[in-house]
Amino acid sequence: MKVAPKLEKTLVQDLYRQMVLIRRFEEESGRLYMQGRIHGFLHLYIGEEAIAVGSIPILGPDDYVVSHYRDHGHALARGLDPKAAMAELLGKATGCSGGRGGSMHLFDLKRGFMGGYAIVGGQMPIAVGLALGIKMRRERRVVLCFFGDGAANEGEFHESLNLASIWKLPVIFFLENNLYGMGSHVDKTHATGRDLYLAAEPYQIPAVQVDGMDLLAVRETVLHAIDRVRSDAGPVFIEAMAYRFRGHSMADPSAYRDSAEVELWKKRDPIETFRVRMFTDGLLGPADVARIEKEVEAAVAEAAKFAEESPEPTPESIHDHVYG
Repeated sequence: MKVAPKLEKTLVQDLYRQMVLIRRFEEESGRLYMQGRIHGFLHLYIGEEAIAVGSIPILGPDDYVVSHYRDHGHALARGLDPKAAMAELLGKATGCSGGRGGSMHLFDLKRGFMGGYAIVGGQMPIAVGLALGIKMRRERRVVLCFFGDGAANEGEFHESLNLASIWKLPVIFFLENNLYGMGSHVDKTHATGRDLYLAAEPYQIPAVQVDGMDLLAVRETVLHAIDRVRSDAGPVFIEAMAYRFRGHSMADPSAYRDSAEVELWKKRDPIETFRVRMFTDGLLGPADVARIEKEVEAAVAEAAKFAEESPEPTPESIHDHVYG
């Protein structure tokens, strides 16, 4: 297996910047939602930043990412322009999906970001189809497919794992287990409880569970997974244990969660723990943090301003980008 390369200061700063960007982008999105500027559903990624930043930047430019409805963090980690992402959230014509997708359907073909999907588990057959195309063309590309613990109870989950295993497809199934499918705890909705990675065993797919609050643990696990998948050894299954600090969506008061549980997980904030660890290793300092925070705040403010000032899609464009 490939050994994780030694971290350099420039890389550490970039990883920290990406996590902070996701956090600040999501906080601004929440503010705009409360002001009525963002409509529909809004699912924030706050608390899970280490997963997106620990995995997606490792991919090559020709690889694919397929996501779920909590997709903002994945899109930003893949390099999607924050202005285009924020404009999409506001339903503007300058959005990455032309204002037609909104929060749950960010898309960027140039970056191989093949969309967020609102149907639970619906992205998994898409990922398998992409991987089958790669296999048929004898390419060395990889598909990284994200899904939540709720998807493990869907039929598409089992169908996708089965076909990917039989055909030895180049796909990494990445389960973000934040313990709650909407308002239901995973211990009450799945027979294996918090060890959902065991579901991959009957399909003969190598599976591992990792601390999703630890960016470096995620990064090393994904490095090994990509190395295996590119060698034509078939799919890999990763379960990252994480926690969303906000409710299921902005419309969710999260009354079903004990406040002590939330505070306990917040003590493991992936951004804070990474920063402290990098301080200790001498790879990040207070001046670096201050500079990065300032740069990110400016970028998010610019994205919000761009989105607010962007035009609405015109009535004449109603049939654009529509299949039929």
